[in-house]
Amino acid sequence: MEADLYAPFRNDLLRAGLLVDEGVDGLYGRSSTYESVASAIVRLTTDTGSEDHATSYHFPPVVPRRLLVQTDYLKSFPDLTGSVHTFKGDDRLHAELLALVDSGADWSPVLQPADVVMRPAACHPLYPLCTGRLPEAGRRFEVHGWCFRHEPSLDPARMQAFRMHEFVYVGDPDGAVAHRDRWLERGTAMLEGLGLDVEVVVANDPFFGRVGKVLAANQLDEALKLEFVTPICSADFPTAITSVNCHRDHFGLTFDIRSADGEVAHSSCFAVGVDRTTLALLHTHGLDPERWPQAVRNRLWP
Repeated sequence: MEADLYAPFRNDLLRAGLLVDEGVDGLYGRSSTYESVASAIVRLTTDTGSEDHATSYHFPPVVPRRLLVQTDYLKSFPDLTGSVHTFKGDDRLHAELLALVDSGADWSPVLQPADVVMRPAACHPLYPLCTGRLPEAGRRFEVHGWCFRHEPSLDPARMQAFRMHEFVYVGDPDGAVAHRDRWLERGTAMLEGLGLDVEVVVANDPFFGRVGKVLAANQLDEALKLEFVTPICSADFPTAITSVNCHRDHFGLTFDIRSADGEVAHSSCFAVGVDRTTLALLHTHGLDPERWPQAVRNRLWP
C-alpha cells in the first residue's frame, strides 16, 4: 500500500534528479534546483513575518542532550528521537571496534552517548533563552534550520532530515492565541499565493503509547494544533506542510518563563515545513520550476 501510494511521485523526483536516494528510507540528497525552491520559501516566509520584528536565530542540527529531557520530548516521542553516540575508548577498544566492523557485526555497543542529540524541532533551543520575566510585549523569534525525526518511510514528504522555519511568540495567553490566529491568516495567504490548494484541519502530534493517546485526544478537543494540508502524493491523503500550534504554558513551566505580570508564560508558533512545501510546489506546478506560472515565480523570486 505504501509503495503504491508514494512510489510514483518519489520515482519522478529521483528520475528528475531533484532528490538523490541515499540508500536509507527518508534520507535524500537535494539538487541545486530543489535547493533554489527551498531557499525561496525561506525568504518568502521571512518576508511574510517581517512585521513581527522578530529576533532571528540559527542553531545547529544538534542540541544539548539535557534539552531533550527538559522539553519532555522523550516522554512524548521516544520513537522519533535521534541520539548521537561517539567513540571514547582506548587502543584496545578501538581494535574491538575495527574487528566488529570487519566482521559485519553491530559495532554500536562500543560507542557511548555524546552530550548532544539531533534537534527534533527548530524552536526548542529558544525557550531556555526566555527564562525569567519577559517584557510587556513578550518576545518574538524567527528560527529555521535542520531537524531530525526517526520516521523511515517511502513517502518523500516524510524525510528523516528536514528543515523547519518558525515564528514563535512567548508571552501572555492572549498574545499566544493572537499570534496563532494572525499566522493562520498569513500562512493561508502565503501558501495560496503560491498556487497551492490548502485546507486547514485540526490535528494532533504523534504522541507515543497509551498516555500519548490521551494527549492527542486533548490536543484535538482543544484545537491546539492546526495543519495546512495539500496533496503531494495523493489527493485522498493530503500532507501537512505547515502548522500553527498553541503550547499553552508547557514551555513556560518547563523553563520558568514568566510574562510581564509574573504569571507563567504561554507560547505559540507558526511552523513551515520547508521541504514539504517544496515538494508540494513540485507536485502542483511540475518538476521544472522554470515552467511554473509566472505569478508563482514572481512571489518566490521577485
